[in-house]
Amino acid sequence: MGSPGLQPLLLVLLDCWTSVSAQAGSTLAVATEALNPTEPAPTTLRPALSPRPTGAPSVPGPSSGPRPTPVTDVAALCVCDLSPAQCDINCCCDPDCSSMDFSVFSACSIPVVTGDSQFCSQKAATYSLNFTAHPPQRVFKLVDQINPSVFCIHITNYKPALSFINPDVPDENNFDRLMKTSDGFSLNAESDTPNTAKYEYGVPLQTSDSFLRFPSPLTSSLCTDNNPAAFLVNQAVKCTRRISLEECEEIEALSMAYYSSPKILRVPNSETKVPITVQSVVIQSLNKTLTRLEDTDVLKQALVEAGAVTRCTDVVLEVKYSLTYTDAGEIIKADLSLLLGTISNAVLPLQQKFEIHFIQENTKPVPLSGNPGYVVGLPLAAGFQPHKGSGIIQTMNRYGQLTVLRSTAEQDCLGVEGIRTPVLFGHNMQSGCKLRLTGATTCPLVVEKVTSLLKGQGFPEYVAPFGNSQAQDMLDWVPIHFVTQASPVKDSCQLPVALVIEVKWTKYGSLLNPQAKIVNVTAHVISSSFPETNSGNGRTILISTAVTFVDVSAPAEAGFRARPTINAKLPFNFFFPFV
Repeated sequence: MGSPGLQPLLLVLLDCWTSVSAQAGSTLAVATEALNPTEPAPTTLRPALSPRPTGAPSVPGPSSGPRPTPVTDVAALCVCDLSPAQCDINCCCDPDCSSMDFSVFSACSIPVVTGDSQFCSQKAATYSLNFTAHPPQRVFKLVDQINPSVFCIHITNYKPALSFINPDVPDENNFDRLMKTSDGFSLNAESDTPNTAKYEYGVPLQTSDSFLRFPSPLTSSLCTDNNPAAFLVNQAVKCTRRISLEECEEIEALSMAYYSSPKILRVPNSETKVPITVQSVVIQSLNKTLTRLEDTDVLKQALVEAGAVTRCTDVVLEVKYSLTYTDAGEIIKADLSLLLGTISNAVLPLQQKFEIHFIQENTKPVPLSGNPGYVVGLPLAAGFQPHKGSGIIQTMNRYGQLTVLRSTAEQDCLGVEGIRTPVLFGHNMQSGCKLRLTGATTCPLVVEKVTSLLKGQGFPEYVAPFGNSQAQDMLDWVPIHFVTQASPVKDSCQLPVALVIEVKWTKYGSLLNPQAKIVNVTAHVISSSFPETNSGNGRTILISTAVTFVDVSAPAEAGFRARPTINAKLPFNFFFPFV
């Protein structure tokens, strides 16, 4: 005899209890299969999925609605079933395995099979073996696993989102339907190559028709005309051409227009074109005489017959490109210098030389003694360090950075004072002069005078290890070590009479293209003893300097990579059932 409003509340609670009990009753289903071959295996109990009631809303509320239906039935999924119509060893979910097969299993290779791990609640099929039973039994469980993640899917209203959908392939039957459902498409005739706003290092230089050709020897010494010129890649190559003198007028690679007519694009894929300007044309005769033409008009090679001798004139022998670029990667100027000559059958096959250099705008090219290693015949780079921690200070005249005394025909030291000769890499040299001393000359004055003759006005302190070493890289520079050799005698004047500079260098880098690197510089100052006298008799002494280059390269050893090791592992049941 309770309150009238209490009865509906009791009915609601009763319905909730019934729903919870039904869900709890279907949470766990366990099936144990006896592995006795004489008895039939019992039927595995699996929960049945109730169909969705008709007329249910497509978008369930936030607190009610069906849980996501698994796309894959984990009870029927077996990822270790690899052999069709055969039992896979230790695969407890393989439907092809019988009770006899299960009796020899050592373990279940796949103990748990789960569905989509993004669901808050998902089905999981577990497999195990019960070895305590006789005969052993397989235990199968179908349980609900709870995902502890906060970001899990609790309710879904779009089932296709849980799996991949096979797209419709357009054909003659569904083309119109697909065109209506899609946004359509457009035919783009542009190239897939990205439109670069500037040239980058190594990018081929584009022209109005293709690219700037730079003939080079590739697989052999023969010229390959289809080699492109690359941005900021300075090159200087030589190659040969096997031609027939009678066909010289038809060969484009021998004509001046072939190299001067292309127009380089300012930037890749642009409409702005930079013409190639011919700066100089030099004619070389058969006897190697050079004549520079005043005008730069395009000349055409011609076949000329002089009696029994046939010659081809105005043939391109050397090509030099000089391209000016900006810091934004744009080509703004292209200059060309050509060497034309006359050839005959006696100079065939023809050898041509090609060079290309890049110069940045508003800058002057800095001459180097090598890039990176020193080149034989170029001066050594040297300088001073004004204070500790600063960079190297060098003179603008690179031929005056490291110098020695220069010899003259008169061999008068006072007459050659201030006249120096640069130290060139790889060139051993020796020079000297004679100095007349009078009895009234004091020893300190003579020592100061001779030292000035040997070292010059400013003898450097450091030498660059490479021909392109930067002045700010102070730690890379090689210091000059001074060694004084003297034989002191009582009541005598120690006078420096010789300066011997020893430069040790080594071959650095690859065996195919080693680079010369200076590793040590030693300056030996040799002094002699002269008796101090105030008599009127004078004497003449010989002052000399010498430079020697010593190669201290160690024998090159070819390096080989370590032999590959095979780390192969066989599966544990590879020899089953023999082992």
